[in-house]
Amino acid sequence: MARMDLEANIGTVVEAAAARFGARKFLTVDQEGVTYSFADLNAQVNQFANALKQAGVERGTHVSVMLPNCSEFPLTWLALAKLGAVMVPVNNRYQVRDLGYILGDSDSTALVIHSDYLPIFRKVPPENHKIQKVFRIGAGEGAGEIDLRLSAAKMPAQLSLRPPALEDLMNLQYTSGTTGFPKAAITTHEYWLVLGKYAAQTMTPEDVFLTLSPFYYMDPQWELLMGLYSGCGIVLVDKISPENLARCIQQYPITASWAFPEMLHLADAIDTKNLHLKFALLSAFPPALHKEFEDRFHLTAREVYGMTEIGVGTQVPLEDTHMVGSGSVGKPPAFRELRIVDNTGKDVLRGQMGELLVKGQGIFQGYYKKPQENAKSFLGEYFRTGDLFRQDEKGNYYFVSRKKDMIRRMGDNISAIEVEQVLMSHPKIAEAAVVPVPDEVRGEEVKAYILPPAGETPQKIPPEEIVSFCLERIAKFKVPRYIEYVREFPKSASDKIQKNILISQKADLTQGCYDRFGKNQS
Repeated sequence: MARMDLEANIGTVVEAAAARFGARKFLTVDQEGVTYSFADLNAQVNQFANALKQAGVERGTHVSVMLPNCSEFPLTWLALAKLGAVMVPVNNRYQVRDLGYILGDSDSTALVIHSDYLPIFRKVPPENHKIQKVFRIGAGEGAGEIDLRLSAAKMPAQLSLRPPALEDLMNLQYTSGTTGFPKAAITTHEYWLVLGKYAAQTMTPEDVFLTLSPFYYMDPQWELLMGLYSGCGIVLVDKISPENLARCIQQYPITASWAFPEMLHLADAIDTKNLHLKFALLSAFPPALHKEFEDRFHLTAREVYGMTEIGVGTQVPLEDTHMVGSGSVGKPPAFRELRIVDNTGKDVLRGQMGELLVKGQGIFQGYYKKPQENAKSFLGEYFRTGDLFRQDEKGNYYFVSRKKDMIRRMGDNISAIEVEQVLMSHPKIAEAAVVPVPDEVRGEEVKAYILPPAGETPQKIPPEEIVSFCLERIAKFKVPRYIEYVREFPKSASDKIQKNILISQKADLTQGCYDRFGKNQS
C-alpha cells in the first residue's frame, strides 16, 4: 500500500497556493458577491489567525464554529489550521439541546457564531459547556462577544508562530447521527490533505467547482483544499435548490460539481449545450439514470464512495466509460486497502457480499471520548464501515447496502438502497426511503415512503403505477408491498433521510398506507 507525499500541514498548502497562483481568482462567495484571490485569502486567513490568537486561541484549543456558508467560515477554518487549533463545525440548524450537546461533548472553550444564532446559544445552560470566548460574525449588539471580522481587520497580514504537525488534530467532525446524538470523528491535518490532494488530480487552474453543501459538512472543506492544490476556482453557495443550482451553473463558468438525479428536471428548462460543465461526482446515484445524465448535460460523471471516517474510499476512473450505469463505485486509490468480510471477520470470496473494511493513510483516529464505540468500530487497523459490499472479478467494488439497511424476506436479502434507486429513477418521485416491516409469515416485508416532486401530488403517481414500474425493473420479491406518501423527510445534518425517525412515528407501519397484497393475500 502506497503513501501520498504531503506538505507539513494545511497552512503550508495555503501559503504555497498564494505564492503559486497569487492574484488569480479563487473563492467566490455567491450570496456576498465577493471573490478572493489566492493571495487575498492567505492574507485574510493570517489576519483571522492573529485576531484569534490575540484573544487566547492557541495550539490545541477546541473552537466550535456555527456559521452559514459565508466568507468567514473558510477563513476561520484555515486560520485555526495555521494556529494548530481544533475546529468543531456545528450544524447551523441546531437548536438549544443539540448545540448544548456538541459544545459540551467536544470540550470547546471558544465559539465562533453568527449573530443570527446567538439567541440559541444564550439559551444553552452554562453548566452544559466550557465556552470562555465568543466571537461574533455579523451585525448585532455585543454582550461580551468579540467581533471577529472587525478584530481581524486591525491585524497584520503576516503570521509568525510554530506550525502544527501533519498528525495534529484539525477537526472534531461530527457524523450525521442518524441514531441518537452524533459522534465526533477525530481528523488530523493529514486526513484533510489526503482528501484535498487526491481530489485535485482531476482539476486544473481553468476549472471552477461548485460547492453545494453546508461548510460544516466535510465536503466543502476538502473541496477548498482541492482548489488550493490545483489552482481551480471554488464557488461557495449559501443554500442549494433546483432554482439556485440552475442559476449558478449558468451564471458562473462552473466546470465541475456534485450531481443529483433531480438535476435531470433542469435539463428541460435550461440550455445544457452552452454550459461549461465537464465533470460531475456521483454518490448513490441511480445507475439507470447515469448514462442519461451524461448525455443530457454533455459531461463525464463518475461514482465515488467515501464517508466521514475514511474520507475517500473508492472512485471509478475517468477512462472507465464501460462502467457507466454499472452501479460500481470503482476501485480504491493506492493509499487505501480494502477487505470484504463476513460476520466472523473472515474474507469472503469474490462476488460474495460482506462488510467493507478500510485502512490506509489519513483515515480518522477514532471517535472522540467514545472508547466503547472505537472498540467495536475497528478490526485491527481496519475500520468497519458498516456498509455491505461485493467485488467483481475485475476488482470493481459495488455498494450493496448499509449493514443495518437490509430487509430479510423469506430468506432473501433485499437491499433498501437498490429499491430506492429504482424508485427514484421514476420521473414523478423526488425522494424515496425503503424500510423493513415485521411480518409474521415472511419475517419482513418491504415498505416504501414516497415524496413526489414539488408541485406534484400522490394522485399523479398512484401506488399501482409505482408497483408496475418496479415490477419491470427488479425481482418481484423486492417490489414494495406497502407504500406511503410523505410531504417531507426527516433529515440529518448531512441531509440524509433519518429512517429511524420515520419508523418510530407509528406503532404499526402497515396502517394508513397502500398494501399491494391487500388483506389475506399472498
